[in-house]
Amino acid sequence: MSVMLTFSLMLGSLGYKQQVLASSAIASQYAFYVADAALECLLYADQQQDLFALPATEPADPPPISCNGSLAPFSSTILSYDAGVSWAIWERLSLDSGRRCADVTVYKPAVGTGTTYLFSQAYDVSCATVASPNGARFVSRGLNASY
Repeated sequence: MSVMLTFSLMLGSLGYKQQVLASSAIASQYAFYVADAALECLLYADQQQDLFALPATEPADPPPISCNGSLAPFSSTILSYDAGVSWAIWERLSLDSGRRCADVTVYKPAVGTGTTYLFSQAYDVSCATVASPNGARFVSRGLNASY
């Protein structure tokens, strides 16, 4: 009887651990794909729309990113601006119908003077949860590109 009880407890423990690992893998996958979608949006906005071209004077707000008309910044700010040299922009994007969130950062030098850096860090929860976690647990994944 004790052998059967030990075996049952071991199988129960193993099943619980497998459930935790599977849930973690799913959350990680969501975060990775959101990071990828946000990075692709940045690449499109920069290379096709020239949205991050260095302006002559510092604008009041960073340019709003919109991919396919479905994205709008949850919040945004200009991190730095050096006239004629470079600027850095940070925006928080709400994706997947508001269920996922991504923080994107763009460092853009003047044309022909350096490397453009794009960073995307995404979460498997909404932007409201990221802004005010209140003890919530979430997964984060990041990607970057430079050219």
